[in-house]
Amino acid sequence: MTGKIAFALWLGIACPLALAGEQVLRLSTTTSTDNSGLLAWLLPVFEAKTGTKVQVIAVGSGKALELAKNGDVDVTLVHARAAEDTFVAEGHGIKRRDVMYNDFVLACPPSDKADIKGGSDIVAALRRLASSEVRFVSRGDNSGTDQMEKSYWKAAGIRPPPPRYLSAGLGMAQVLGMAAELQACTLTDRATYATFKDKAALAILVQGDPKMFNPYGIIAVNPARHPGINERAAHQLIDWITSGEGQARIAAFRPNGQQLFFPSALPAR
Repeated sequence: MTGKIAFALWLGIACPLALAGEQVLRLSTTTSTDNSGLLAWLLPVFEAKTGTKVQVIAVGSGKALELAKNGDVDVTLVHARAAEDTFVAEGHGIKRRDVMYNDFVLACPPSDKADIKGGSDIVAALRRLASSEVRFVSRGDNSGTDQMEKSYWKAAGIRPPPPRYLSAGLGMAQVLGMAAELQACTLTDRATYATFKDKAALAILVQGDPKMFNPYGIIAVNPARHPGINERAAHQLIDWITSGEGQARIAAFRPNGQQLFFPSALPAR
């Protein structure tokens, strides 16, 4: 069997989409949009309308932006606004649009040994936690959640010393499980917490602080930097997810009756 024939047979078995002529869009995004089930709710509608297959790479926002910067994806959906603005300002991305928002919460063992339950000031709560004997598990992966957590500790002016502060380098779902096992606190987005709360056995002790606002944005990779990207499909996804239909679909995503993401797209300018 020649190399060309073998490759053609592999292509037909492993990559049927290539033979079918269906276009592919590569999307880097956060673990929260994937773990919560939101993408499974949204993307099939987009795929059916456009004939585009979306390949999802779910990682932390920092890694998602890095994949976009390198041209390894066509579009990115993340929640790290300062990093997003830098990404666009440096010319790596174009057409950034607001998509939706939710919020961060501080999840801890229900025993609440740091006595912070019911608070709505995340910085004050972390100061109190740092002065207690309670452990804290950080994602430590440069995700949007990790970046926000680090900003809170900086504002607090104190952080638990090792070994009470653990940097996991893991995704949110794994960190929730780790925090539950170690009887520690962690910062999490509300959507991932809601998805895994029954397994993690952690309670929300602090929420409602305006500083815990968590916006998501979508950005197309700049084709001037990476001419091979699927620019057309990237713009199709951006236009659809920020359209009335896409925004209504986000609002209608309510697992167990709880709305986890709130649409925030503004009309295109």
